[in-house]
Amino acid sequence: MRYLTDRKRAMGLGSAKSGVHHFWAMKVQSVALLILIPLFVFTFGGILGAPFEEVTAYYARPFPAIVAALTLVVGFKHFADGCQVLIEDYVHGTAQKVAIILVTCLSYGAMATGLFAIARLAL
Repeated sequence: MRYLTDRKRAMGLGSAKSGVHHFWAMKVQSVALLILIPLFVFTFGGILGAPFEEVTAYYARPFPAIVAALTLVVGFKHFADGCQVLIEDYVHGTAQKVAIILVTCLSYGAMATGLFAIARLAL
């Protein structure tokens, strides 16, 4: 008869080895968004409703364009990571993999579209 402790029974089963990295990535993104969102609101809000020529001249300056681009990149990456956690919790099997791929593609597609729009305004 083998006497195994709970620890010995759990040895070798391990984790996915990415939980801590994912946790810290989400925390860093949250802090970055905590800084970027107010900056974006103040830079975008000041130009909201202005004529097209004024908006293009405004976003030709580096600071508003960089703030908008960083907000888009970090925001959509945070969205993708958060949705991945939700999908991992509530969807299982092949549907889980398909849903994660679709959400990731949606996130990167929206990110690329936003960056393209900012580049068109800035250049």
